[in-house]
Amino acid sequence: MDKKATIYRMVTPDHLCPWGIKGLDLLKRHGFEVEDHHLSSEAENEAYKKEHEYDETPQVFVNGEHLGGYDDLRNHLGLGPDPKEGETYQPVMAVFAVTSLMAIATLLSVENGFFVVRFVELFIAFSMCVLGMLKLQDLLSFATGFVQYDLFAQRYVPYSYVYPFVEAGAGVCMIMGIAVWVVAPITLLVSTIGAISVFKAVYVEKRSLSCACVGGGSSVPLGFISLTENLMMMAMAIWMVIKHL
Repeated sequence: MDKKATIYRMVTPDHLCPWGIKGLDLLKRHGFEVEDHHLSSEAENEAYKKEHEYDETPQVFVNGEHLGGYDDLRNHLGLGPDPKEGETYQPVMAVFAVTSLMAIATLLSVENGFFVVRFVELFIAFSMCVLGMLKLQDLLSFATGFVQYDLFAQRYVPYSYVYPFVEAGAGVCMIMGIAVWVVAPITLLVSTIGAISVFKAVYVEKRSLSCACVGGGSSVPLGFISLTENLMMMAMAIWMVIKHL
């Protein structure tokens, strides 16, 4: 049996509906011969929805039968709805995966060998730089999330605006191995406060919050990953002192 589909989607000089593009791609990748109808203006799009009493576009028809919108298409193909909301650790895992590769690349290209201790040092330092950078992208949004659980930021709000600079700056200094006797104590202090704050909010008070570790407005839940970030910083600060004694 031939697999034929028709899709009505909004395509204008100013706007390409992302769900229409993704729906068309899904149909093609699943072997459908697609008849692609463009709704070429906002007015045409609204008229189409009103005429057929649809809430949204794109609208998909499979073998002549009306299927529905993009989520209906995914369900029809056995894919389930496209995740748009909900908690996820993906941003943090992406950071750690990339910083791991950065550390390996640095060791192999600059230091001509893989040394486990140096790998851990670089991984933590690179992670601090990247996480600090993500927070600095939208400092106000980060601060709004951070004050909800950090004990010191709740008492002195300006600290929430300083923290990302401390994290990123400390990461840079750790990579270079400079200013150890300044950087290590500051890093140990802020990370200890952070670890205590996360532990109290999550494991004592049982609060359900989003973590500001990758910046404000993220859907990363506050919990083990957030605690791990602070514990890594604590361990790195202590190691820096021991290494330079």
